Amino acid sequence: MSQPFVHLRIHSEYSVSDGIVRIKPLASEAASMGMPALAITDNNNMYALVKFYNAVNAAGVKPIVGCDVWVRAESEDEAPTPLVLLAKTTQGYRNLTELLSRGYQEGQHLGKALLQRQWIEEKAEGLIALSAGSEGEIGRALLAGKQALAQDLALYWMSVFKDSFYLELHRTGRTGEEEHVHKAVDLALSIDCPVVATNDVRFQNQDEFEAHEVRVCIHDSRTLDDPRREERYSEQQYLKTPEEMCALFDDIPEAIENTIEIARRCNVTIDLGNYYLPEYPIPEGYTTESFFCEVSENGMDNRLLNILDKGADDYEARYQVYRDRLKFELDVINNMGFPGYFLIVMEFIQWAKDNDIPVGPGRGSGAGSLVAYALMITDVDPIEYDLLFERFLNPERVSLPDLILIFAWMVVIVSFSIVTDAMVGCGFADYYLWHMAAKAVVRDVARVQGKPFGLAIS
Repeated sequence: MSQPFVHLRIHSEYSVSDGIVRIKPLASEAASMGMPALAITDNNNMYALVKFYNAVNAAGVKPIVGCDVWVRAESEDEAPTPLVLLAKTTQGYRNLTELLSRGYQEGQHLGKALLQRQWIEEKAEGLIALSAGSEGEIGRALLAGKQALAQDLALYWMSVFKDSFYLELHRTGRTGEEEHVHKAVDLALSIDCPVVATNDVRFQNQDEFEAHEVRVCIHDSRTLDDPRREERYSEQQYLKTPEEMCALFDDIPEAIENTIEIARRCNVTIDLGNYYLPEYPIPEGYTTESFFCEVSENGMDNRLLNILDKGADDYEARYQVYRDRLKFELDVINNMGFPGYFLIVMEFIQWAKDNDIPVGPGRGSGAGSLVAYALMITDVDPIEYDLLFERFLNPERVSLPDLILIFAWMVVIVSFSIVTDAMVGCGFADYYLWHMAAKAVVRDVARVQGKPFGLAIS
């Protein structure tokens, strides 16, 4: 039977700057090692959360939700330092998401999202914090010989995370780590602070170290043989087995035991499969449904002014066809709980048009919606072309309406900030560009290896 140990600090491939661990192989490997739980703590993001949560659960391993955040120093002359945050409870998970969002929206400094101590104090409920080893502010103080400062910092974080702060220990062969371990253990004994061992994992297998270094060089705009390149990682930062970790810390068994204790304390349930749409601002005196109906009916009347000839003999009959279809669609949309969705889409489509950004007429099953036509979301009359609404939205198959819209390129960037500032704030664009630019990655790999440009494009 495997010795008990849980990896609590892993940077996956979603840590764009310094991790290459893939989620599904990670889940399988953890299960084969007999690990009861597993955490990923990607750098300033939780992009991998859903994929990780599902994959680890499917493998029979308990997922631990976490993140490496960066804390702004009290002095502008000092560099920010990392802090590892793990969610004990669902409230802790929510607090962590709010901290990340606030860091990107309000704490940006020199391209990095930083958290202020006060923000962390306000959102510490439900969270466990690890000191980030020799790279954290306590570790840096210890290695600089500032014992009193290190103690003050440790006591401060212990007061913020009551019974939930741990001094983190590494033994990955990097400079200063062993000195830090000894000094951190002495500090822990003097102030009764628990310690915990992690391997600060950046890649799954030891032979992937070179591939990891290539990724780091791409992010840092360096080449592998650049003498100015800071070598921050070691080949020991792989997913070690519980037996390897227990042997590595056989002189500090508490550091291993506390990984299990932390895993027991972390119990987060992520609600997946349910839709939570932003609340559209509704004028006083309306409900979302009544406002949605009124806006749709007014929009339909404006459309009909250009569609129907009031002097025609069949005007009343044709008018009634549109009104009946509109009422049917409004009832379905309201009963399925999607009026806010249409109002949100209506708003950013109208914003694009008001700012002279070309928008396509609509495509796919969404073109079968008369409501979408009335709200100016699409420009295709589904009555004229005999298009079915049921292909777009059907009470028998509950799913979020799928409106396929085509914009001029610039509106894609602008719409992110109009529709959801938080998504862009949390670095969504960085992740999107990294994962979509396959050809650029090939060129970058050649560059950091010192290969000629022609080889990369041939």
